[in-house]
This record gives sequence, C-alpha cells and structure tokens, in this order.
Amino acid sequence: MNTFLRLSYQVNFMSKLKIIIRTFDSISQSIGQSFAWCILILILGTCYEVFMRYVFNNPTAWSFDMSFILYGTIFMMAGAYTLSKGEHVRGDFLYRKWKPRIQARIDLVLYFLFFFPGILAMIISGFDYGDASSVLGEVSVNSPAGVPIWPLKLIIFFSGVFLLVQGISEVLRCFVCIKEGKWPDRNYID
Repeated sequence: MNTFLRLSYQVNFMSKLKIIIRTFDSISQSIGQSFAWCILILILGTCYEVFMRYVFNNPTAWSFDMSFILYGTIFMMAGAYTLSKGEHVRGDFLYRKWKPRIQARIDLVLYFLFFFPGILAMIISGFDYGDASSVLGEVSVNSPAGVPIWPLKLIIFFSGVFLLVQGISEVLRCFVCIKEGKWPDRNYID
C-alpha cells in the first residue's frame, strides 16, 4: 500500500509540474505573439516614411526613433517566447547526441550557473535603468521630435521578468525530463 501511495504522489506531482510548465509557457507564448504585432506597426511606419521621403520629399522626424524603439521592443520581448519554443542557440553538435536525462542535467546546471545570474542582473539593472529614464522623462537625442525612449528602457526590466518566468519553466521541464527520461511536449500551443 505504501508503494502505491508513493507512486500515486509522484504521478500527481509530475502532472502538477507539467501544468505549471504549460501555464508559464502559455504566458511566454502569449506575450511573444502579442508583441509580434509590433512588426506590422514597424512595417507600416517604415513604408510611410519611405513614401513621405521619396514621393513628397518630406521625411518624418519620428520614423528613425520609432523603428529602433519597435525593433528593440520586438527583440527583447521575443526572448521568453523563443525560450518557450526551445529555439535559442546551443552547441547542438554534442548536445543532440546525448540522452534526454543527460541533456536535462546539463541544462539544469547551466541554468543555475549562467542563465539565472544573468537574468537577475538584467532585471535589477533594467529596473534601475528604466526607472531613472522614466523619472527624467528621457527623450531621444537623435530626433528633433523628442520621441520618448524611457518606455523602451523599461522593456529591459519586463523582458527580464518574462525570461525569469520562462527560465523557471525550463528548470521544471528539466526536472520532469530527469524523472521521466523524456522531454515534456512544447508544441501544445500555437
């Protein structure tokens, strides 16, 4: 009876971990898909600038700032989404030949040695950087339009928070893989 209860507890615990993983993955993927719409705004703004510049010979004062702010936002907010899909760059020439349990153990060590310290530094410094910029009401020095750039600097903090959440999901995914011998599915959302 005791063995049955222990096995039942382990199965229940693993299913709860998988629910947490799915929830965190869903958050990361929803954020990534939401910010992907910035690409459409970026394209429309760039087309508008090209049209104004070359057809009417009247370039805009805000287009350059808009393009780097939107591109930076897309790049930063896509990090957690990309991690949730398992698409970040890694040394696959060795990694892909290992068994999943070994991959998970290596990933677990690397998350704690490199990922979490880097992300925590990003969150802390991103908050300080973004807060100082928003208090000053910082605007772009590259544009006569005075486009506010403090929201982009706050994105560093938010991107770090979402990467932290997804990093926790990845660590939990490693635990599940170590226990079950296979990686939990990543393709349940899209």
